[in-house]
Amino acid sequence: MSLRTTTPAVGYVEDVAPGRGTIPPRARYTSDAASVSLNGDWRFRLSPAADAEDDSFAEPGYDATGWTEIAVPGHWVLQGHGAPIYTNHLYPFPVDPPRVPTENPTGDHLRHFDLPEGWPATGDAVLRFDGVESCARVWLNGTELGEFKGSRLPHEFEVGRLLEPAGNVLAVRVHQWSAGSYLEDQDQWWLPGIFRDVTLLHRPAHGARDLFVHASYDHVTGEGTLRVDSDVPGRVTVPELSVDVATGEPVTVAVEPWTAETPRLYDGVLATEGERVRLRIGFRTVAVEDGLIKVNGSPVLFKGVNRHEWHPERGRALDVETMRADVLLMKRHNVNAVRTSHYPPHPAFLDLCDEYGLWVMDECDLETHGFTEQSWRDNPVDDDRWTPALLDRAARMVERDKNHPSVVVWSLGNEAGTGRGLTAMAEWIHARDDSRLVHYEGDIDCRDTDVYSRMYARHAEVEKIGRRLDGGTHKRRGLPFILCEYGHAMGNGPGGLADYQRIFESYDRLQGGFIWEWIDHGVAHPELGFAYGGDFGEELHDGNFVCDGLVFPDRTPSPGLTDFKKVIEPVRIEGDGPSGTVRVTNAHDFADLSTLAFEWSCQVDGETVDSGPLSVPPLTPGESADVKLPAPPEAPAGAETQWTVRALLAQDTPWGERGHVVAWSQLPLGKGESAVLSATARPTADGPLVRLGPAVFDARTGALRTIGGVEVTSPPRLDVWRATTDNDDGAPWQSDARHGPLWRKLGLHRMQHRLDAVEVAQDALTVRTRVAPAAAEVALRTVYRWTADGTRLRLSVSVTPEGDWRLPLPRLGVRLGLASADRVTWFGGGPGEAYPDTRSASMLGRWHSTVDALQTPYVRPQENGARADVRWAELGGLRIEGDPEFWFTARRWTTEQLDAATHLTDLTPGGTVWVNLDHGQMGIGSQSCGPGALPRYHLHAGPGTFAFVFTETG
Repeated sequence: MSLRTTTPAVGYVEDVAPGRGTIPPRARYTSDAASVSLNGDWRFRLSPAADAEDDSFAEPGYDATGWTEIAVPGHWVLQGHGAPIYTNHLYPFPVDPPRVPTENPTGDHLRHFDLPEGWPATGDAVLRFDGVESCARVWLNGTELGEFKGSRLPHEFEVGRLLEPAGNVLAVRVHQWSAGSYLEDQDQWWLPGIFRDVTLLHRPAHGARDLFVHASYDHVTGEGTLRVDSDVPGRVTVPELSVDVATGEPVTVAVEPWTAETPRLYDGVLATEGERVRLRIGFRTVAVEDGLIKVNGSPVLFKGVNRHEWHPERGRALDVETMRADVLLMKRHNVNAVRTSHYPPHPAFLDLCDEYGLWVMDECDLETHGFTEQSWRDNPVDDDRWTPALLDRAARMVERDKNHPSVVVWSLGNEAGTGRGLTAMAEWIHARDDSRLVHYEGDIDCRDTDVYSRMYARHAEVEKIGRRLDGGTHKRRGLPFILCEYGHAMGNGPGGLADYQRIFESYDRLQGGFIWEWIDHGVAHPELGFAYGGDFGEELHDGNFVCDGLVFPDRTPSPGLTDFKKVIEPVRIEGDGPSGTVRVTNAHDFADLSTLAFEWSCQVDGETVDSGPLSVPPLTPGESADVKLPAPPEAPAGAETQWTVRALLAQDTPWGERGHVVAWSQLPLGKGESAVLSATARPTADGPLVRLGPAVFDARTGALRTIGGVEVTSPPRLDVWRATTDNDDGAPWQSDARHGPLWRKLGLHRMQHRLDAVEVAQDALTVRTRVAPAAAEVALRTVYRWTADGTRLRLSVSVTPEGDWRLPLPRLGVRLGLASADRVTWFGGGPGEAYPDTRSASMLGRWHSTVDALQTPYVRPQENGARADVRWAELGGLRIEGDPEFWFTARRWTTEQLDAATHLTDLTPGGTVWVNLDHGQMGIGSQSCGPGALPRYHLHAGPGTFAFVFTETG
């Protein structure tokens, strides 16, 4: 008797090679050659392992009637077959490269199709897959074509010899895990499937296989030089430029250059004997000169975002309109650049960037972040066996996208350590395309790259780099600097963006950066609203770290995006309100201000009383002009007055309508008076009650019960707690103090209030308390002093710290509950939320909202909804005036309920509206991955007094 060992016949899954059978990578283009989209409903069968089923399903005539159907493009785990997995960097399988688990979900896909009528009888055909995760094996009409890895990259097979006029059978076996998975450990959901387009392309005889459009611009002469290289001869025509030249032949003509601000494209045609290829030509030159990134001879400042591809129902299977929505939102919020983190995007996205104007850092489909868990041991990028796969990925990115003028930087990948494979990629890219720069953040010495890049560097360090005091290699010291990731937009935040921008604009070497990131990757869920890591039963997951975008999963802009728009606005408007002089500065890199119209308005106590146009010359980039405002209108004595100046689109543009606000500024004109109350009312005892002016109090506790006819369900008392934000809680790997955990350790979420005295004096009711956490010596001595006149009630709160307060406070103010409130009106900052380091977009005015609309729907509930600089607010029959201005928050659940919620569906409105009137708030920062709030935004415990006046509005 003998023992026999069997090995599954799926060796290609664990082969480090990129694949076999595909044709060499080439440029993507559109032409008049025939094509057929194979998108649509495909037959589908899911197996638990790579070798669970044989290959018979690929044979013509196979009966798949018992199979289900899924949509292609799509992910099977989002269509009822299995579940998605979210990890930030941990591999969700044992790390044993290149081996993968036996439990390897494998999806067999079948598509039957006929050739359309008129399909050419001559020539060849190419079958193109634009994106399959993570490994695919392909058959057509029973003949195996090959297999490939590289999930977010195109792969093509020549299939002309196999096509039939009708009854063609395309079979694709997709494995969730493969050797390629070790190269695709990006911070995102693991989502197997055929998630980008599948297309059959006719390739006519004498048609171009590949072409390379070289279109440079000389900013000195104003001329562009065009040369189109093609593997077959042809002629290049650009009618608008009167160009008609042979392929490979350069021609120099006067042109308008392409920039992200002025995305000038010229339509051309490459005509070969077999087809006509459409060209979209943008003339521009990218170089590092004088230690700066320059486009067309001028330095650029990237005001960018990192963009994963995401849709809450379809995952990474995006349609063109969704991509267009992204681009339009970016343009309307002053974003000028995109890093395609961490893989090349759907090619249509780059078409849109060309058309609308965005600088693009095109990033390769490469990340091996999980190897940090073993100190980068066995990292594929430093293992020669993997170098062919790395070079294949670099080539597929560069060849596909090389004709896009929007692409100005190639990025080797992200968080993959260092090694020989990355050097090989950089050398290949530099040799293939010397018209763009090469980037890789992990190359700290800039041995292989053209840009010094960092992630999440602190403000002080960025300033040091700007001053060229950071040291490093000789080469690095001479290179421009960018933050490829900063401003981690997880939950409430990011804070500190204005501080970064001031530093960027102070030092030429600092050329901006890219916010992490564009969109929350929440998965639409019938019970949870939007799901995140752990909601699908993952063994390992990183929670809501996948929800760290400037827009919510449904592409609603977050307050963070509104703040970023204001911080990076391309027009600076400054001045002195009383003098009536405004200085307007053009902060564009290339565009003048001829496309903008300016207007002024004047507000009295938050309401606009007059407005008109403002004449501003069409300033060139960097140019300023002083402009005189008209004489201000008469205002009542004691009123607060201000100017508001706006820059708007003068006419409709491809990305915005006439009147769209590009930039704005407010200039104080006259300061208003604080609420003054003469304490003429006398407190009187009435059994268990004390009456003071319009108010009734509990005589024993001093608790406020009513103000006139308004019931106070919970009396005002000191509040220092907020439902911690993702940035308060910080990232586990942060070495600095993470305030959220420290606040909880101290017990600030469970403060106890001790009543020391209730004193009824001739002109006031005074309540003395001590507010402190259990098991700690620190406390806040708090005195509430109530005074009144005939109709108004004033609360003065005095706070004196006791003990050694080493932590800043989350907030400092009072919280009260009102029996009912729906509508809110306030005079202060708005219309959206703001915190000390996220308040750039807070515009002073008179605003109206519902209580519900005050809430910001962060995917993981947390502190939100504060309005800054509030002079007064009206809700629930009360008018509340502050002395000084205050932070205002109102919601239908308590802070404790908000703090305990994990999803928005956990929050159930109650019968009480909880109102926070805060004297101070702690800053936000971005410590969910980056630095915490700057010290200037810390709310330190110290002696303080603040007051509010309450009036029943009837």
